[in-house]
Parts: sequence; structure tokens; C-alpha cells
Amino acid sequence: VGVTGARIIDSQRERIISIITNSFIPCNGRFPLLISMISMFLVEKFVFGSIILTLFILIGILFTFLISNMLSKTILKGTPSAFTLELPPYRKPQIMRIITRSIFDKSLTILKRAVKVSAPAGLLIWAFANIHIGSLSILNICTNFLNPFAKSIGLDGVILMAFLLGFPANEIVIPIMIMGYMSLGYIKDIPNLNELKTLFINNGWTIKTAICTMIFSIMHFPCMTTLLTIKKETESIKWTFLSFLIPLLCGIIICFIINLI
Repeated sequence: VGVTGARIIDSQRERIISIITNSFIPCNGRFPLLISMISMFLVEKFVFGSIILTLFILIGILFTFLISNMLSKTILKGTPSAFTLELPPYRKPQIMRIITRSIFDKSLTILKRAVKVSAPAGLLIWAFANIHIGSLSILNICTNFLNPFAKSIGLDGVILMAFLLGFPANEIVIPIMIMGYMSLGYIKDIPNLNELKTLFINNGWTIKTAICTMIFSIMHFPCMTTLLTIKKETESIKWTFLSFLIPLLCGIIICFIINLI
């Protein structure tokens, strides 16, 4: 929605800047991870948790401004344009027309695109968890391979692998972490945060791990459906790739600095 909403920007240059920096603002798929991490590792009281969540969102907004400014002075240099948004005349809503358009024009299109992405992704995740080479599954081999690099940015191999396999949808990142830590052949959810916290702590998590995971959640590549939308809106592999690369590099650099500190 953030990507398609950029259509109202007349300037092609500024529209692309908006699309590239879109993923710095958390989507609905990232909020469960952020809220869970805050509740488990930072604070338990709702009021303080809300303040911390707001601070993390503000970090995303700050990077939106920083990267937008950087892009406008480098590869997307140009003259700033004026933006005028005309308010349409108010009309009485036509309820049935709204419902029909929401179902057929919006929801079914998105669901169809999501199915195209989720079906092969589900098969890939199953294959990683259930196909073994020797005594280890492909998932275990990949997490062990990623572990040294992941440790340098305050994460571990399982967390980084969960983000990679969660490329189709951010909602499955935590379930994939659980699958990796419990060495399961299927995705499982733990609804109790106390049990989830115990599982994470037993696998070496600290407050630093939680903070780096939250930062990486805010600043990493957009999900596959978003990238497909970016490709459709920009009609460019170049801008789609930069939309993937720029937030990922920001996340890696910030997590690396946090880990050093």
C-alpha cells in the first residue's frame, strides 16, 4: 500500500525515492515481532512498551529522511517539486460499491499475489527443514554457515536465516526461529511469551540480541510481495534491487555498530 500510494506524487524522481524508503516504516507483519521483543526483553508494562515501540518507529522515520536526502543528492539528484493535493468533493458513501471494490479490486488481487508467493515459499521452507545431508538438515547447515556473520551484527544464524526464509512474509519470521531452535520439520507457533522468552534465552539471547533483531526487523529488505509491487510500479529491475539493498545495508551497519558498542 505504501508503494502504490506513491502514485499521487507527480515527480518520477521523488516517487522513486518514496518507494525505495518505504520499507523503513514497519508494516503490519513486523509489528508482532517488535511488540513481542519489547514485552519479553525490555519492559513488561504496556505504557512503557508503547513509548519504546514509538521510539523504534521514529528510528525508521529518521532513516526515511536520511536516505531520502542522500538519494536526492546522489543517484536521484534533481530539483524539488511542489506538491499540491486537491481534496475531492464530499459525496455520501455507497456502501455496497465500497464493499464490492474492496473485495474484487483490492483483496482478491492481493490474495492471488500472496498465494503465488507463499506456495513456493512454503515448499522451500519445508525442504530446508526436512531434507538432511548427513545428520544435519539443510536449515541447520545454513544457520551454521551464517552464524559467524550473524554474530558480528548481534544476531545468530537462526535469526538471520529466519529473516531470509521469511522473505515471502514478515509474519513467519518468529515461527521460523522457533522451528530452527527446536529443530522441528515444520513451522510452529508458541502463543505464550514466557515460553518463547525461555526458548530464546536458552539459545543465547540477551537484551542486545533482542534490540538488534528489532532494528534488523525495521531495516531489512521488503517482503517479496512488496518487491513485486515495486517492480510493477517502477518497471525497473534497478530500482527494485536498490529497494532491496539499501534498507538491508542500513540494518547491517546499525546492528554492527550496536554490537560493537
